[in-house]
Amino acid sequence: MALQLILIGVSLLASLPLLYSLLYRLRFKLPPGPRPTPIVGNLYDIKPVRFRCFAEWAEQYGPIISVWFGSTLNVVVSNTQLAKEVLKEHDQQLADRHRSRSAAKFSRDGQDLIWADYGPHYVKVRKVCTLELFTPKRLEGLRPIREDEVTAMVESVYRDCSDSGSFEKSLQVKKYLGAVAFNNITRLAFGKRFVNSEGVMDEQGLEFKAIVSNGLKLGASLSMAEHIEWLRWMFPLEEGAFAQHGARRDRLTRAIMEEHTEARKKSGDTKQHFVDALLTLKEKYDLSEDTIIGLLWDMITAGMDTTAISSEWAMAEIIKHPRVQQKLHDEMDRVIGFERIMTESDFSSLHYLQCVVKESLRLHPPTPLMLPHRSNANVKIGGYDIPKGSNVHVNVWAVARDPAVWKDPLEFRPERFMEEDVDMKGHDFRLLPFGAGRRVCPGAQLGINLVTSMLGHLLHHFQWSPPAGVKPEEIDMSENPGLVTYMRTPVMATATPRLPSHLYKRVAAEM
Repeated sequence: MALQLILIGVSLLASLPLLYSLLYRLRFKLPPGPRPTPIVGNLYDIKPVRFRCFAEWAEQYGPIISVWFGSTLNVVVSNTQLAKEVLKEHDQQLADRHRSRSAAKFSRDGQDLIWADYGPHYVKVRKVCTLELFTPKRLEGLRPIREDEVTAMVESVYRDCSDSGSFEKSLQVKKYLGAVAFNNITRLAFGKRFVNSEGVMDEQGLEFKAIVSNGLKLGASLSMAEHIEWLRWMFPLEEGAFAQHGARRDRLTRAIMEEHTEARKKSGDTKQHFVDALLTLKEKYDLSEDTIIGLLWDMITAGMDTTAISSEWAMAEIIKHPRVQQKLHDEMDRVIGFERIMTESDFSSLHYLQCVVKESLRLHPPTPLMLPHRSNANVKIGGYDIPKGSNVHVNVWAVARDPAVWKDPLEFRPERFMEEDVDMKGHDFRLLPFGAGRRVCPGAQLGINLVTSMLGHLLHHFQWSPPAGVKPEEIDMSENPGLVTYMRTPVMATATPRLPSHLYKRVAAEM
């Protein structure tokens, strides 16, 4: 009898999510989508590369679909008009943020910018970013750091590719791009270059890398229980591990903050670095220490991998399309010549380079589904109901490949942006690598500048070719699963110098 009661109880529990979703479907006119199964919803139907899977389902069910993560409704939109409805027309009602348990822990339950719900705190912190941190004046003030790091990259590539004496050594492009992204973001955020000129990382740098690695490990350790709330008792959060990680992160960040405070007291100068800026703005904007630490780590997590990923995809496309590389070389030889190196002030004259950056971000947005928006009210999108508490994803990868708005959408053709200027910072809903609306990335211009600079220097200084025996069309253009689109196979290439040898030296900047 007791066993029968237990079985009945388990059966009732198992049927609750199904009954919940059926109730939703009766009460609301939900978007179509694959049929969910009890308890897990569509979790076992989703292919590892989610944005491709959702795009395939959009072809079957239409440009707005329902996908159930356990008993949580996720709505995915995949065309320009629906993206505009989500990110502009209903922006305020869809401006909250879904936080997993790990995101809630890392952000002190939304005390930062990325994971904060829309409200007074978000508006205040967003204002700090827009009016103080990412202004044209500050970005220009930090330009020497970016130019230092890209010239250090050029020097490193030149040294490594010339080791054999024949310039035929195959290089992993990602290694050099990752070093620029790492050094640049730590210097912008913390005012620290953890790696010396010999490539040796100091003690704080090793601790920083360990914290980043541990954070990724903790975030990845939470799987099924994140989507099925009533199962969470079976997968308890490792409170101790998260607390230890948070304390370790805070300890390093506070030590760096104290270093900057002491240096500022001695010199009386405020540096352009974000840590200095936030400490001097603390009273003006009533920023808590949790918020300052959260903002600094937001910049690191949002700005480190994405720039390297975007640049690697662009280099893969350039190596795969020799015609594009030749046009870039022709433009750079005309605008810059062979007697000096490129600077960011050349960007405005390098129109084709800008088009290459746009076209690469169109085909390979670093966060193809963006971060999910969470509805704070019942809204209608595309004629369907989106109940309060639902998660809404914009498949910007699919939007940018929509044949209804793009000619030959799968072709890498930078010239399309010379024929028509398309904004990519949230004003044109055909191209959304940085999102749009209230939650658009505030550091978009910083990211664009760094990617453009990395590509420009690599192409001005070197001719790039696939490794011996590999044809351009054989380069693997598939993605690894994940929130950001790492290439499944890192690009390997040979680099042949194009400029006089004295132009391959790092231009160091102490800031």
